[in-house]
Amino acid sequence: MSRRMAVIAGSVLAAALVLSGCGSDDDSGSEEGGSGSAAAEAKVLAKVAQPKVGEMAGAMGMWTTDKNFVKAGLKKISGYPLAGGKAEWEVPLTGEVCWSSQTPTKDGKVAVVFQNDKKDPSVCTEIGVVDIDKGKLLWHKQATNEYGSAEMFDEITVGGGTVAAAGTSASAGWKLDGTPLWKPSDETCDTVGYAGDDTKLVAVRDCGDTDNPKLQVETVDPKTRAAKSTYKMPQGTEYVHVAAVDPLVLAADDGKSQGGSGISKFITVDDSATQGKELSTIPVGGGKHGKYEAECPSTEVTGCAQLAVSKDKNALYLGTSDPASSSSEARNDLVSFDLKTGKQLRRAPGSDSGRLVPIGLDDSGKVIAYEEANIARETGGAIHEVDPATLKQTKVLQNPSAGYEMEARFESDRRALYSGSRLYLGADHVTEPSTVYKTPQPLAVVYGEK
Repeated sequence: MSRRMAVIAGSVLAAALVLSGCGSDDDSGSEEGGSGSAAAEAKVLAKVAQPKVGEMAGAMGMWTTDKNFVKAGLKKISGYPLAGGKAEWEVPLTGEVCWSSQTPTKDGKVAVVFQNDKKDPSVCTEIGVVDIDKGKLLWHKQATNEYGSAEMFDEITVGGGTVAAAGTSASAGWKLDGTPLWKPSDETCDTVGYAGDDTKLVAVRDCGDTDNPKLQVETVDPKTRAAKSTYKMPQGTEYVHVAAVDPLVLAADDGKSQGGSGISKFITVDDSATQGKELSTIPVGGGKHGKYEAECPSTEVTGCAQLAVSKDKNALYLGTSDPASSSSEARNDLVSFDLKTGKQLRRAPGSDSGRLVPIGLDDSGKVIAYEEANIARETGGAIHEVDPATLKQTKVLQNPSAGYEMEARFESDRRALYSGSRLYLGADHVTEPSTVYKTPQPLAVVYGEK
């Protein structure tokens, strides 16, 4: 039996937990830095209003296409104009969203797990694939067990053309067109979850029990689940998250991670052979380069944020909680690590205003970093483009100071995308009205050039 928590509890914890660990003991890498001044002044282009709810509800999912900004809302997924405005299409769902695949496929498809309101209590049993280019629910299915009951799932991904879902006691897979590939069944090792991209599907399995987990990460055949490469996690690993699929970067938790962050170390694995090989380990529990602040869910395999992985540079990019230099005016530093050796490549001071965190790569391979709003200074956040080799930063978008409070309130439940010179901030949950703030908080907001 798997040790995983129910999806709603896991999602709430995932929204609240932020990684705090310390850096590698390696002292290589020079301090680069500086941020250019080419920033465009931004304004709030649009807001997506929070629907009225009596308690928190799942709304995980935010993507962009060539035509739309797409956001999961309360029991629906909606496509808005890229610069904001009234929804151009809506896909209704039978209940609130429990989990969704983070990145669309090349042809614009995302997978979602959602609830069935006809059940009491409503549970996460529904699987669907949405074409966010066309604004259409392509199919909607359940996976039943040997007794004919619908199974519950915690998370979902798309890898190698396969939709793969996993839950407390079952996993199931479908082709992107909805054709079943495998159904819930007894397994020698419980499937904890899946991660994937357009070419690969990775499974995390537990061959132990509640008191003695024995986790292994498998790169599998997307059609059959047959393992092509297997890497056994170090003894004592309680949970593992897949931070990147290609290259395969894992975030392992030994149960002793600082602040309940869920990450004790990053591990890079070579999965080119039958037996996976550990290439490097980047500890986050001690060292002299400052605490790192990435974010992974407490129990789910996917969903890591506030980090970037470059296949071209074979590097991991993280933000720290504090600058390494006591004389630095920056709020924190950016660091890069060689995934083959685990050694630090570069360190650069971030902004002297808000904390700077990587949120991904753009199409040219540059690291995109989000500078958080500063409540003390009452200033808005910003977007920086970062050279992946030198960590030299160029600020490209400066958010308005007038909305600093609204922007800062996204920090505990934030999804950030930068696309087409616009910043999209969204929450993974619909929440009840605040008793602290007078101004209603939007579900999502779009920033762009004035």
